[in-house]
Amino acid sequence: MIRIEISLFLKNIPGELARLSRILAEADINIDAITIQDASAYVQNLFEARGKSLKRLASSASYSSMRKDSADFALIRVVVDQPDKAMDLLRKKDYLFDSKEVVSIELTNQPGEFLKITQKLGQEKININYVYGSVSDSDGKCLFIFCPEDVKSAAEFFENGY
Repeated sequence: MIRIEISLFLKNIPGELARLSRILAEADINIDAITIQDASAYVQNLFEARGKSLKRLASSASYSSMRKDSADFALIRVVVDQPDKAMDLLRKKDYLFDSKEVVSIELTNQPGEFLKITQKLGQEKININYVYGSVSDSDGKCLFIFCPEDVKSAAEFFENGY
């Protein structure tokens, strides 16, 4: 299923994630999936992408400075049950964010299920930029969020029972 993922930077200090969570909860918006990473890793990825593409996006000194400064922030990616409402609320609260389409699927929580998906995606030449997921209990389902290069092809792949 195609979903909307909201990406935003938060200050990397105690209480910031609780503040965001409270804003969403008080608006009756449920968080279905979330991932958090130190923003310096994100900047490092930009630096590595620059090296691979050989395109100068910024000077090496700029990247070093950004990496140092970005440790003060965390990159949050979140999928919620009411993305339009959440984005309106985030705008009103002066959050800077971006949104994009991703694909969410539920898998059985068993060894090898993730392997089946990733192996078949590779065979279909569908590249995944990143993925994150959650696990319930051993008898339940897992929710995984995939960010493929081609969202439509990946969604069709999953809808057809992979």
